[in-house]
Amino acid sequence: MKKVGIISLGCSKNLVDSENILGLLDKSNYHIVGSADEADIIIINTCGFINSSKKESIDTILEFINRGKKVVVTGCLVERYYDDLVKEIPEVDLFLPIRDYPRFNQLLSQIDEDLHDNSGVSDEYRVISTGKFSAYLKIGEGCSNHCAYCAIPLIRGEFASRSMESIIKEANKLAKDGYKEIVVLQQDTTKYGVDLKGGENIVKLLKELLKIKDFDYIRLLYLYPDEITDELIELIGKEERLTPYFDIPIQHSETKILRSMNRRGDKKDLINLFRKIREKVPNAILRTTVMVGFPGETKKDFDNLKQFIETIRFDHLGAFKYSREENTPAYDYPNQVRESTKEKRLNEIMKLQQKISYSKNKEHVGSIMQGLVIGKEKDLYLLRSYFNAPDDIDGKIFFKSNRELKLGEKVKVKITDSFIYDLLGEEVI
Repeated sequence: MKKVGIISLGCSKNLVDSENILGLLDKSNYHIVGSADEADIIIINTCGFINSSKKESIDTILEFINRGKKVVVTGCLVERYYDDLVKEIPEVDLFLPIRDYPRFNQLLSQIDEDLHDNSGVSDEYRVISTGKFSAYLKIGEGCSNHCAYCAIPLIRGEFASRSMESIIKEANKLAKDGYKEIVVLQQDTTKYGVDLKGGENIVKLLKELLKIKDFDYIRLLYLYPDEITDELIELIGKEERLTPYFDIPIQHSETKILRSMNRRGDKKDLINLFRKIREKVPNAILRTTVMVGFPGETKKDFDNLKQFIETIRFDHLGAFKYSREENTPAYDYPNQVRESTKEKRLNEIMKLQQKISYSKNKEHVGSIMQGLVIGKEKDLYLLRSYFNAPDDIDGKIFFKSNRELKLGEKVKVKITDSFIYDLLGEEVI
């Protein structure tokens, strides 16, 4: 039995793909190992979103080539640059683009003559890598927003929802297998169902998921601002098992920049949205992502973005520099911003958010947070509550307990201290 290992790079959606690949390999009688040193075949599931992720993918490929393993490279980078990669890195044993996932094993047999199963990657097969209590639930693929900077439609294609039937079937299996938390995601989660004929939408899907009583927590990621309806906000505010966590990447605050990015809505819409969320869901956690250095961003635009961030006071905020991606509209925009200016602006944004994050975290001192035990570091346990998503972007919650706790156990923690990103607490019974 051949041993296979996988390196998954990029976002949580890519991780689900990696889990589906592992599920197929497990079904095909491979022995899945967690150590690259043990593996006969290494599969690298790459990211190709921006320059830094492309560099990470290439560096990882070269590292494992040098280890003398059979190397299979798949994922977004391969989908986007297949011909170039085949030409530039011939040492790779097999490049397998996303479009060929339906015949994954058929192609893999080119480097493994013992493989006689022609199955493809499917939602039916999955080996979950996020522990025994929390799992992602991907509800669709692709994106049709066509933001001017973004290559995802080029890589993943147009927006396509999974059928509600298939999602609920997978969710029931997760519940049966003992998972207590599911994280619902898609490139644009709020658009779910727009391409289906039965009137499905994200609210209807969530109501169906709530019928599965085994789940203690259901969380949403990647909400597009102008698709967040009053009905969705009210449902999250009303249902205790729907985590009051609003992950809303806005990219920028200024209407001029948003228009240039080909994003819908404007600054006024964003202000009204965040005001409405906090009014209807007082304990809401707001997370966002912003981009600095988009072509045409002036110092005034950037200063206004900082002011916007100071006004809204996001609980969690990530920022990244605009990456000039070929075959996207923004690649040819005039007034490209210097790299040194992008770097300076990125540092300013993160310093600002550190102050906001510390201030917001102090407000949690004395509060009780309920959630799941997700790990232990030395003598402190780790908690996941409504405060922090499982993708390691938000801060951590450390806490003390006078008893031995199990992973996945549901506990209550009183927050006793705060730091820039993290919280400290102690279990209360």
